[in-house]
This record gives sequence, structure tokens and C-alpha cells, in this order.
Amino acid sequence: MPEKQKINILWYTKDLRTRDQESLYRIMQEETPFLAVYIFDEDFYNKRQWGFRKCGRYRAKFLLKSVRGLSSVLQEKNIPFLVKYGKTESVFRALSEKYTVEKIFCQQEWTQEERETERRIKSVLPSAAWEKSYSQFLISPDSTQAYFSKVPVQFTAFRQKLEKNFTVREEFDSEHSDYDKSGPELHFTSDDVSLKSLGFDEYEPDSRTAFPFSGGERQASQRLSYYFSETRNLDTYKETRNGMKGTDYSSRFSAWLADGSLSAVTVYHEIKRYEARHRSSESSYWMVFELLWRDFFRHTSLEYGDNVFRQHGINGKAYDYDPDPELIRQWTEGETASEFINANMMELKHTGWMSNRGRQNVASYFSKILKQDWRAGAAYFEEMLIDYDVHSNYGNWMYLAGVGNDPRNRVFSPEKQAAQYDPEQEFIQLWLNR
Repeated sequence: MPEKQKINILWYTKDLRTRDQESLYRIMQEETPFLAVYIFDEDFYNKRQWGFRKCGRYRAKFLLKSVRGLSSVLQEKNIPFLVKYGKTESVFRALSEKYTVEKIFCQQEWTQEERETERRIKSVLPSAAWEKSYSQFLISPDSTQAYFSKVPVQFTAFRQKLEKNFTVREEFDSEHSDYDKSGPELHFTSDDVSLKSLGFDEYEPDSRTAFPFSGGERQASQRLSYYFSETRNLDTYKETRNGMKGTDYSSRFSAWLADGSLSAVTVYHEIKRYEARHRSSESSYWMVFELLWRDFFRHTSLEYGDNVFRQHGINGKAYDYDPDPELIRQWTEGETASEFINANMMELKHTGWMSNRGRQNVASYFSKILKQDWRAGAAYFEEMLIDYDVHSNYGNWMYLAGVGNDPRNRVFSPEKQAAQYDPEQEFIQLWLNR
């Protein structure tokens, strides 16, 4: 039997880009040829929690576009890319039968499902070495250790310890170099994965959507250019970020950040370049402020582990709730007693998008007024949101349910919020067809 070819694997997960891609940068320094791999895990797409799917059609479609876009970019760089549908461990087992896998390069993850997936891979490739990177952070945990040994519970303390003198690493120069080595001999072909493959019917986007964008690194780059250079919307970000209607009241970077088509480090340096060309302002500062919030929830989940998925959250407080499936159904279907809540929930149902203002209100309403288990609401967001991110989603839901990082245990009044953010009821009319 001929000796199997030795290869490294670049395992793409939530880092679907070539710009500022640390794993890609590092694997290209190796002498061993490598194969890039992305897997649509069938168990994940079939799994349900609280009666909701782990991933709904909106994020699935966006993700398909991101993977196809990545495939196109890697092809231009002469990097072999294998896209498969199936069980993750089965794909890696098949690879191990044809190759000797020396190293696996990937993004560092720490939440429970990601750890389990990694464990299954290790069971079929026990001798492979792992090279991981904290590429989803703006400021990596390795850097923040200089500021605190334990992540502060409150964001204000986290921000104040960092923002006066923190530095953000330079982008990895992974985008501009083509792969000039011979790739491995390919023994596999990619699967033609579609929405139907993943268990969804095709659909036409709702014309009212505030997120009419497609997945992919190139689309993320276009949005960066549009928001910073073409429109200079960054100048007014702080004033408009609580908007409800239209495509430009916020940056919309979150969906590309969530699947890794765009890195937070890239956004930060684009902000700094913008400030150098024009000026720094409250709005440019505020976008960095929001990137720090995003990092804060990542540091929190890293610090507290699986407590972010438990009813008592990270602060251990008792959570008062009264299970009622009918109330949950009314909330998901936009049939509650509040028109403002209903309009936001209808937007989510029909588009996979909701404003930040809307998210805070519907989560507060679900956990504080309807008094349902906040984890069920978080699970519904997980299914529906195009820009779902495990750390931000569960961090925000804990925060609003009173079991997370907010000591005030606040309750939003939807009537007051509607009067402030939708005074002419344009948003309510748009989604409730009045």
C-alpha cells in the first residue's frame, strides 16, 4: 500500500474570509501542503432546542453565500477548498483514510457545542496537532491579561480598564499572497449544498427588509466602503444607530462579523483610517465602543463557560418565570398586547433581521412582562437571526433577563420606547399593515 500523503487542514468555521485570516496566514508559512475544508454539519441543521431549529432559513442562505464567496476567492489564490455536507467527524474520518493529517488550523472556540464538535474530530484524528487562534476578538484574551486577571462583571469597568491605552494588533497579511506551493492530490469533490440540502424551501426576500444584503467577504468589503467612504455614514452613527427603518441607520456589519466574513480588527483599522482622512468624532468613537461591547460578551463567555446557557446565568440570581407555551407562541407570531413588540417580531419573522432597539425591547418583554424562560427567547433568536452570534446573543439575553452583566435589572416600557423611537408609528404601520 502506498504511503499516504501528509497534509495540514485549514478548518473553516466562523472565520470565512481571506483578509486578516490568522489561520490562513499561519498555515501558508508551513512547508506541508494544505487543504481548506468547510462542513455543513447535518446534525446541526437537524437539531432543535426549545422547539426551534439551531439555524433558520435566513442565516442558512446568508451562510451559503458566504461559503460560495470564500470558495471563489480561494480558487483565485490556487488554494484547494473542500465543501461537504454530512457529519463533521465522518468527513474528517474520510480525509484520514486518504491523507496523514499532521495539523489542523482553526479558530479557537470554547462554547459547549463547538467543544463537542472538536472532541468528535479528535476521536478520529487523535494524533493530529491543533493550531488555534483567537481571531474573532478585537483584543485577544492573551492581550487583556495585562489589564485584568478576571473579566469584570460590568461592561463599564471592562471598557475603562481597556480603552485609554489599549492597542489592536495589525491585520494579518493573509489576503495579498497567493499560494505558490503544490496543493495535495485531491481525492474528494465538494458537495453541491443548497437551501434544500439543509432542509429549507427557497424563498423570495421580503421587500420591506432592512437587511437586503448577501453573505460573503466581498459583500462585507463593499459595505465597509459604502458606509465609510461613499456615504460617510460613520459621521452620524451615534445619532442614527437606534433607528428602526431603512438600511443605513446602522452599519449592518454584524452579520459578516458573525460568520467571520469580516474581522473586528479590520473594522477597527478602517475606522482609524477614516479618522485620519476626515476627523475623529463621537460617532467614530461609538463604533469602537460597540466593538468593545462585542468583545466584552466574548470575554464573558470565555470567563464563565457554560453558565451563559443556564437559567441563573452568570450572576446566579433566581429567575422568576411561569412557563406558558401560548404566550411564547404569541410572542413569536407578533400577537402580544403590544403593537411595538408585535411589529418587531413580525420584522424578525419575515426577514431574519431586527434593530438593536427592537431586540432589547422584545427580550425585555419576553422575560420581564411575559415572564417566560429567557433561554427559550434566546433559542428563537438563534434560529431566526441572520447575524446570530452565540456570545452576543446569550450575553444580551442574560443582560436583559437580569441574570447577566447588568446589576440594575431594568425593564423596558414598550409604550415609552415606541413613543421615543417610532413617534409617527411608521415602523409599526410598516409591519402591522395598518
